[in-house]
Amino acid sequence: MASDEPKAKKPKLSEEEKPEPPPKENAVKISTNSLFGMGNPLLDICAVVDKDFLDKYSLKPNDQILAEAKHKELFEELVKKFKVEYYAGGATQNSIKIAQWMIQEPHKVGTFFGCIGKDKFGEILKQKAEEVHVDAHYYEQDEEPTGTCAACITADNRSLVANLAAANCYKKDKHLDLEENWKLVEKAKVYYIAEAAAFAKEQDFDTKDIKEIARKAQALPKDNKKRQRVVVITQGKDETVMAQSDKIETFPVVKTDPKYIVDTNGAGDAFVGGFLSELVQEKPLDQCVKAAHYAANVIIQRAGCSFPEKPDFK
Repeated sequence: MASDEPKAKKPKLSEEEKPEPPPKENAVKISTNSLFGMGNPLLDICAVVDKDFLDKYSLKPNDQILAEAKHKELFEELVKKFKVEYYAGGATQNSIKIAQWMIQEPHKVGTFFGCIGKDKFGEILKQKAEEVHVDAHYYEQDEEPTGTCAACITADNRSLVANLAAANCYKKDKHLDLEENWKLVEKAKVYYIAEAAAFAKEQDFDTKDIKEIARKAQALPKDNKKRQRVVVITQGKDETVMAQSDKIETFPVVKTDPKYIVDTNGAGDAFVGGFLSELVQEKPLDQCVKAAHYAANVIIQRAGCSFPEKPDFK
């Protein structure tokens, strides 16, 4: 017999009391410090300048150079004379911050090690790394100033002047070998260190064919036999090549109308960051490449290695 008594209402749960939704199938819970990067940290200093400034320091409107003695005063003058914007830079640090941006939550998935100076640029760099939620642990020394990269913008051109300075002063025994730092290395699942070597030439591959280079690089001797090496080679606007086991795959890049391209300098770093953001979550490699292409496409439509608040990657 049905009761006429009203059913008791379930009490509303506070946000803290609500149960967490069940994890998606095959989802990997990502934790802080899962991704580790180590390289040359630079404070990117970006400003719109005039032709007189370029001429004073013998700079070309669209170029990338390492700072020489004649550029010693350039960085301070850039800050004093023009309105500047600062970014945490350097190839590896760029990739780590892009990966963190793609992941969003939790913060500090990416750990970064490098060397800076005990100076105002070093303090700004620490602040900028914190703003993009990278867990940066710098070795600080006072022999050399913090490495910087001046991005001198004129119209659609960017003249880049990099001064590695402190970035070259990293001391393994004074930083990497410290117990608290080594614990962060051991905590990571994925490691990334950028290299700029002409790899195929060094290895005497005797070919310029990108697919063949990828295949030969993948087949090089490997100490860890538990998993196959994966080789990914980018070619700018041309297809990306990936070698895995005996398989060669190619992936077309995201096409962008040239009128929307602002700055291609951070494209490679962004590709790596996008790739790592999925790899650290144990996503399939084709998904890693798709994320890499997405990130690179976003970055080339903005000045410097910068990005909007949130990604729109599905």
